[in-house]
Amino acid sequence: MDPRHLNHLMLASIAACANWRLGTWLKLPKPFWMAGIAVSAAGILMGVRPIMRRLPQNDLFDWLRAIGSTWAMISTLTCFSYFFLRWLGSRAAHDPARRRLLQLATAPALAAPAVILGYGILGRNRFSLKTIDITIPHLPPGLVGLRLVQLTDIHMSPFFTATELEYAVGMANETNSHIALVTGDLITMRRDPLDRCLRILSRLRASDGVYGCLGNHEIFASCEDYATLEAARYGIKFLRSQSAQLRIGGAGLNLAGVDYQRMGGPYLQGVKSLLQPGSTNILLSHNPDVFPVAARMGYDLTVAGHTHGGQITVEILNQYANVARFFTPYVSGLYRQDHSSIYVSRGLGTVGVPARLGAPPELTLLRLCAG
Repeated sequence: MDPRHLNHLMLASIAACANWRLGTWLKLPKPFWMAGIAVSAAGILMGVRPIMRRLPQNDLFDWLRAIGSTWAMISTLTCFSYFFLRWLGSRAAHDPARRRLLQLATAPALAAPAVILGYGILGRNRFSLKTIDITIPHLPPGLVGLRLVQLTDIHMSPFFTATELEYAVGMANETNSHIALVTGDLITMRRDPLDRCLRILSRLRASDGVYGCLGNHEIFASCEDYATLEAARYGIKFLRSQSAQLRIGGAGLNLAGVDYQRMGGPYLQGVKSLLQPGSTNILLSHNPDVFPVAARMGYDLTVAGHTHGGQITVEILNQYANVARFFTPYVSGLYRQDHSSIYVSRGLGTVGVPARLGAPPELTLLRLCAG
């Protein structure tokens, strides 16, 4: 069995146990907590690709999947809150004042996961433009100040609509960038509106062209070739183990791109040959894990997405805790290794739970600076 499917089964089991424990602790009637188990487990398991592909392809199942995943998260967090409060209560058994304080805090604490996640759902598409200066040693004068605007992880679906993408494209065009970059995950699954997404992206305007790479969800949806051909009709060039040599301000700029590189590698096989000596080399890769390999090869900058910045992120002791950190150290923002840099964008859309917390969506303007 695919390890990712085991992850889904594990999450569904945790959510089921959380619903059962909450039901017994709160003395809920059996049908209530049984329904909670069914909803949360179904929502998680419907995200398993073999199951997903056998389900009817319509918005109803998108909503059922989202509701189930959201309830699984709420019930699990509420269960942990309840467990923690019970533990504190046992410690305060001989202190009446502390016991009363805990009793008063119980209801708000149990409601907090639902309230906080609700806030994340309402704010999931409140994206903004983030401007980042990228220092590249020995950058030719003609490329100083070069502007690259990045859109990534759009996941166009019922939870990120055409109207929202149109707004993002308009915002990107206002940057008057030299190059526009689209770094994968246009949609989430096969039935999502890929054609409409590409038509809207065709409105991107950049003086030196629109380029991109494909993400893992193009693979999941089995649409890599179709997306590439249709995008080319609109003037968008997806680089699939290919490079494009540009001449800007009298200086050479080499853009290379790869399809999604499965985590765990081997990464970037054959990509070293795409380097152009004497040019500034930029790699487009949906998966940021490739960065150390790209840096060793000699790429000056890697532009990536994929992580959503963790999507749901909690700050604990000045450290950010999120699911993405279990898979990669490159979660969000700018990282450097020797003379090479990577920027990992939080992207625009969501997967699974249609919410963002601590990782607001973004489109990104990258400005090249001389080191």
